[in-house]
Amino acid sequence: MFMSPSLVTPERRDAGRVVGALRAAGEQTRLRVLALLTEGELAVGELAQALAQSQPRVSRHLKLLTEAGLVERAPEGAWVFYRLPRTDTVERRLAESALAMLDRDDPILARDMERLDEIKAARDAAARAYFERNADDWNRLRALHLPEADIESAILAAAGPGPFEHMVDVGVGQGRMIQLFADRVRRAEGFDTSRQMLAIARAALDDLHAKAAVQFGDAYAPPIDAGAADLVTIHQVLHFLADPARAVAEASRLLRRGGRMVIVDFAPHALEFLREDHAHRRLGFGDDEVSGWCANAGVAGLSITTLAPRKKAQLTVKIWAGDKA
Repeated sequence: MFMSPSLVTPERRDAGRVVGALRAAGEQTRLRVLALLTEGELAVGELAQALAQSQPRVSRHLKLLTEAGLVERAPEGAWVFYRLPRTDTVERRLAESALAMLDRDDPILARDMERLDEIKAARDAAARAYFERNADDWNRLRALHLPEADIESAILAAAGPGPFEHMVDVGVGQGRMIQLFADRVRRAEGFDTSRQMLAIARAALDDLHAKAAVQFGDAYAPPIDAGAADLVTIHQVLHFLADPARAVAEASRLLRRGGRMVIVDFAPHALEFLREDHAHRRLGFGDDEVSGWCANAGVAGLSITTLAPRKKAQLTVKIWAGDKA
């Protein structure tokens, strides 16, 4: 019988969601998928490898779990990553309850986890190999400014003690900003257009999978809901962009009222090789320029930290921090 929408109460909707989630979770392979996702987000191919099943078969199970709200999809080019729901939903609580009843020493689950450990080890090895191939370039860039520890200490001071409910890192790179703020945030998300960097970030943030996630996304069209964050960081990203003002405006849109924005970049400089060899579109930014972008984006009370170099031919690092009006 047709039921008027006015008669569909929240209780009825919740009951329907629970029944749907129970049906989806009530199958061995799908429970194994949920157990694997407690270890962090995984691509379809990685899940297929860990389960020792074909990718089409795993994809069918993932489709049912997604439709039931037990997992979330995060498309990334030709890949799709899956994870447990990031928010406290009925489905998330049901999944946690079901998983709590599983015996992790069960031979099938234990073998799944062994294969997953092998996948993670291969991921870490690929990240190490990438940095080894590019070590000379990374070291040359690091030598251009103060030690990272000094800069990171200043970044934490500029952001304030928190705690922060939801952090978003624009251009997540290697995931270092999320690592830096790990003990000050309840949940962190980062996005980047470099799939190589996302792979590295996932490996680096593996120990933080319960609170941190990364995904493919553009600074001009962030894949995050407006007003979702109370901390947004933009670390050494703006100098790569053709329209940094637009990126600041989009980052501000992610902040809830009173949320904190922290921008880290270089002061104006004349090191042309950074443009030629490292794709820097802009050779640093002046305070007036960044202050204007922030004001137009609704970020007020800007504080400016200047970290001057100790040697000639080094770069000055700037930190601009303000709050969403």
